[in-house]
Amino acid sequence: MTHKEIEQYLLSFPNTWLDFPFGEGTSVYKIGKKEDGEGKMFALIDNGSKPLRVSLKCDPILAETLREKYETVVSGYHLNKKHWNTIICTGQLSDGEIKDLANLSYQLVSA
Repeated sequence: MTHKEIEQYLLSFPNTWLDFPFGEGTSVYKIGKKEDGEGKMFALIDNGSKPLRVSLKCDPILAETLREKYETVVSGYHLNKKHWNTIICTGQLSDGEIKDLANLSYQLVSA
């Protein structure tokens, strides 16, 4: 997936907005009220990464399983290693699988 494709997908979720609390180098996708500046993050993109790196919240058991199965799924960079994975978008995971994991992240954070 390209940066633009994953960004469009992430922003398609209800009540989702883009923020840059860590600077312009990291896009943070949040669920909540943008007008209040309040929200919970459910996805992060390292804007300068090549290949693209997307961090998503994950069920802890699934997170560990994915890390064992795929070399391009690693523990969340600068995030809680139990609950977050960083996906290095090299094609090892299909676009559909990445979208499914983004959807799961959104569901976990919005619950």
